[in-house]
Amino acid sequence: MNRTNLNTPDVIIYVHPELSADARAKIENDLMGISGVLSAHFDEHKHALKVLYNLDKISEEKILASARKFDSTASLVGL
Repeated sequence: MNRTNLNTPDVIIYVHPELSADARAKIENDLMGISGVLSAHFDEHKHALKVLYNLDKISEEKILASARKFDSTASLVGL
């Protein structure tokens, strides 16, 4: 969690490690189009999506639901 501002935590979503680069890009673009999502990007691990969001505007559940449109096995990782 981003400790500097508790209203903008981050969350990690794991997707299938063999998910295509195109599908990963679609997840990032879809999330960035949602009000309340400030940043969405995969890190050096192709299966880990880091999402920074405004807690007052969107929930972790909605973020996960968006990722699951592209990978039904996506899961939320507790931090």
